[in-house]
Amino acid sequence: MSPEEAVGRLNAVLAHAWMVRTFLKHADEIQGDEGMLDVPRTLYDSIRAVEPAHQRGDLGEYLRRLKGKLPKLRRAADHFAAHFREFSPHTNFEMASASLLGVVRAMEEVFAAVNWDEVRALPRPASPDADPLDDIEIPEV
Repeated sequence: MSPEEAVGRLNAVLAHAWMVRTFLKHADEIQGDEGMLDVPRTLYDSIRAVEPAHQRGDLGEYLRRLKGKLPKLRRAADHFAAHFREFSPHTNFEMASASLLGVVRAMEEVFAAVNWDEVRALPRPASPDADPLDDIEIPEV
């Protein structure tokens, strides 16, 4: 899978993760439990961590950074799946858990299919703060 295709798929997957995060952020049932509150925090952190790279069009950085977040996302999804019934047996929580596990599984599938040689070969976009004059060599006189 090309880096462009992978980022496109992962953005759609992250949209699902964002909806789970929003549901959990507003779920009164979990507000007193730090372990459960860590789930929406982890989702927020992971999604926002790749936003600058996406905005710069830095596909390589986006993929590397998100892949690095995957173990934390897996732990959060597993924790939520193991404990959500302690807070609510409601279908909303069950579906949120299934969705979050699906998000992690979809991300793992995309990362397994990515052509990492192609990712490593990608040019790094210039930083928006970079001054193009910094690359000009001025001879000493």
